[in-house]
Amino acid sequence: MKWHRRFGHLHFRGLTELVKKEMVIGLPKMEFEKKFCEECVIGKHARTSFPRSSEYRAKEQLGLIHTDLCGPITPESFSGKKYFVSFIDDFSRKTWVYFLKEKLEVFETFKKFKVMVEKETSKFIKAIRSDRGGEFTSFEFNKYCEEHGIKRFLTAPYSPQQNGVAERKNRTILDMVRSMLKGKNMPKKFWAEAVQCAIYVQNRCPHAKLGEKTPQEIWSSMKPSVSHLRVFGSVAYGQVPRQHRTKLEDRSKKYIFIGYDEKSKAYKLFDPDNKKVVVSRDVHVEETKQWCWSNSAEVETSSDIVVPSKTTTTEFSDEEFEPQQPRMRSLREIYDTTSEVHAVCLLADSEDLSFEKAVQDEKWRTAMDEEFEAIERNKTWELTNLPEGARPIGVKWVYKKKINAEGEVERYKARLVVKGYKQKEGVDYDEVFAPVTRMESIRLLISLAAQRHWQILQMDVKSAFLNGVLKEEVYVEQPLGYMKRGDEKKVLRLRKALYGLKQAPRAWNERIDEYFKKNGYEQCPYEHA
Repeated sequence: MKWHRRFGHLHFRGLTELVKKEMVIGLPKMEFEKKFCEECVIGKHARTSFPRSSEYRAKEQLGLIHTDLCGPITPESFSGKKYFVSFIDDFSRKTWVYFLKEKLEVFETFKKFKVMVEKETSKFIKAIRSDRGGEFTSFEFNKYCEEHGIKRFLTAPYSPQQNGVAERKNRTILDMVRSMLKGKNMPKKFWAEAVQCAIYVQNRCPHAKLGEKTPQEIWSSMKPSVSHLRVFGSVAYGQVPRQHRTKLEDRSKKYIFIGYDEKSKAYKLFDPDNKKVVVSRDVHVEETKQWCWSNSAEVETSSDIVVPSKTTTTEFSDEEFEPQQPRMRSLREIYDTTSEVHAVCLLADSEDLSFEKAVQDEKWRTAMDEEFEAIERNKTWELTNLPEGARPIGVKWVYKKKINAEGEVERYKARLVVKGYKQKEGVDYDEVFAPVTRMESIRLLISLAAQRHWQILQMDVKSAFLNGVLKEEVYVEQPLGYMKRGDEKKVLRLRKALYGLKQAPRAWNERIDEYFKKNGYEQCPYEHA
């Protein structure tokens, strides 16, 4: 019964199928006999279903999206939401949900969803199926679909059964939510958190249309693990960061487990004392216990606080370093470390933002477009097939807000960075050392300028490392959101350096050194740079 509850009251046939076909990792091999579950009877009791007609199936991701609006739901969620809209990819049957205050938000929500999944897959939504609700048939919605070549499938009047995939999905979600809330006697205001948890679990459950794979595996091509699943609403003990406790204070605090944070690969916990949601990896869940709500004050939403550690606290709406002994290092180690300093600097003050989240914001999308166009104009790479025996290096997007003197955001900057830590010496690079001018020489020049009243000019080369020409054959993967349609399996051969490459500083030094010499400058005999 424990795994039945961990999977949000999944039917026992589904649990048996998960074990028998080894569709997930972490689920113990055992027999799941059908047992009486009072929470399921109370939460899922339904009428006998009508016969189904044959259904069209998409041949690829985003070939067809099913969608439906559910609500209004009472009581409102903690953030004042009364509805949720679901989007189901027909090919993988993976589901996404968004919470809304009003029906009118459906159109804007669909646009956000479209950008996210298309950037993630480098494919385009081809068709969408919905009922004839006004939120799906508005002039703006129809015009947007026409402009983007999205075919519409609408149900016949008063025939919501024709939107069966989305209708059944929402019914399944609500069945799970009722059972999950009932199982731990949770207040109904936690319905949105229960929906999110149910969707997370549903994407890792078997589906009759998918054979021996789960929706998550079909979508991501990776078999998901379920060893971390816990029973919704259980009492949990989360570690209190040492920055927030004295040496004699308790090292953990009692919370309520309310779901999973996919961005952080951590658990979401509710703190009934200060009405906050805590995201933490360091958690012990007592799945047989539940919170005694009769002794608790009414749960209310509240503002955000920041906890700088592996445990973070966020708004309820939606969503240790130990000192080491010093050691001596060789010059080779120092040079290797120095070659990565620019990448570390990029990440040090960057935004903790995933690509999936960034593509939902128009400002970050524009920033990524600008970066990609600049790289293309610079002729940094060429699209090609990966040679036999070669290994492509991954790339990632790094996001940063440029702040002006008044503390206001002046510009949103996205930078494409190579995962240089995956490079192999002798294969992807040979030499990495890039000389820099000694401080003594800089002080000497400034002193001379001050003594002789010379004018000092300081210059900066925009995206300097992108101008370094590579000698080695380096191949990188196509960046998320910018894979060339029809050539997704091809890679990029770098002509010039990218940020994150170990040899990028040296390549730039050689380029600028060559430029100075061609223009009549002479190198100081006492300087390496």
